[in-house]
Amino acid sequence: MSGLAQRVCAALVLIPLVVVAVLWLPTAGFALLLATFALVGAVEWCRVGQLPKGLHHGFIGAVALLLVAIYFTIQSALVLQGVLLVALVWWLLALLAVLGQQRGAALHCFDGSAARIAAGGLTLVPAWASLVWLHQDRPTMVLFVLVLIWVADSAAFFVGRRFGRHKLASRVSPGKSWEGVAAGLLAVVLLAVGVAMANKQTIASPLSFIVLSLVVAIASVIGDLIESLFKRRAGVKDSGTLIPGHGGVLDRIDSLTAAGPCFAVGWLLTGGMA
Repeated sequence: MSGLAQRVCAALVLIPLVVVAVLWLPTAGFALLLATFALVGAVEWCRVGQLPKGLHHGFIGAVALLLVAIYFTIQSALVLQGVLLVALVWWLLALLAVLGQQRGAALHCFDGSAARIAAGGLTLVPAWASLVWLHQDRPTMVLFVLVLIWVADSAAFFVGRRFGRHKLASRVSPGKSWEGVAAGLLAVVLLAVGVAMANKQTIASPLSFIVLSLVVAIASVIGDLIESLFKRRAGVKDSGTLIPGHGGVLDRIDSLTAAGPCFAVGWLLTGGMA
């Protein structure tokens, strides 16, 4: 079976399971399931982030403790705002790192183990917290974020594969093209317009919702690129082999790690679009 066929088959199996989990699990169950993915991602980060073997268990344990601590304190506005602020700062730095790599600058900011441990924690923990908080408020919006990423990734993959000519970031992720990104963003705008029109009673500002969706889609590209940057530094193609045709868990949630906090910030600032 070809890699593309494996990719499609895995998606056909996983997507319905994820939809059921988001819509029917209580928040505690959803948080536990999502924590499982986050911890598998932490295991894979040990390889992608080139952490010394002696630090593997400590890093995974620290991520687990942070997830537990945030779960029991996320109702505090101060905790939530702190997590989201840290996430925004991290993804801004991540964007600068990607731009620096693309321009050929020698990046030494991730040379130390402490920096790579921090990068892994900042990639995984705020994303988990954002989605758990959003699930408490409105599970359907968690599903929307997931669908947004699936639509953007699929459009970018197939259009980029067929029409991609101009590389987005050849020194970070050679397979991505500007044509693919443009197709992904257009698909997200169409999706957001449809969702806003179908939910006029709950989304009072359709324009704000569409703009937020577009910003989240752009953030998802940054999430994808920062993982590609670390994989390139580590000399690996995929973060793992758990999902046939897709690689590891990190390869599947890389876009979500940036998109989740970004959407949560917009949702919080707009009062849930009310």
